Amino acid sequence: MGHFGFSYVGLTFLLLLTVPNLIWTKHQPAGYDPHGESKVLLGFERVGQVCVTCTVLIFLDFNPHGWSPWMLWLIAACALMLLYELWWIRYFRSKKGLADFYSSFLGVPVAGATLPVTAFFLLGIYGKVVWLMASVVILAVGHIGIHLQHRKEILR
Repeated sequence: MGHFGFSYVGLTFLLLLTVPNLIWTKHQPAGYDPHGESKVLLGFERVGQVCVTCTVLIFLDFNPHGWSPWMLWLIAACALMLLYELWWIRYFRSKKGLADFYSSFLGVPVAGATLPVTAFFLLGIYGKVVWLMASVVILAVGHIGIHLQHRKEILR
């Protein structure tokens, strides 16, 4: 269920998530308007963000604890976070339009939402912390849902 303590892996994942988003605030896509977002999805997203942030920091289980085949979950989570960073690089080099922001990457739909959410879920599997996995599901409903909503609007 989880052992309490500080997770430096969790902090690293949060930094990999937060830094590009902070940069994005100065490079938002032309025409971006969050005002039409579903209040229900936004609620799921906000609750999920708080729960994921707290959970990923307070369990030692996310820190490596010796090699085993179970480490493959952590490696997969790290690989997805690397892909997320590459997606951001592609976005920042693009024309920064709405289609760029809600784009797929290497076959992953709405990659800016899907890649980090999936990475955090795999981190939860690695740490065997059901609280993180549950928090990520709540976040995914809202965050991926909002991205899909925007993607659908720009494809009209």
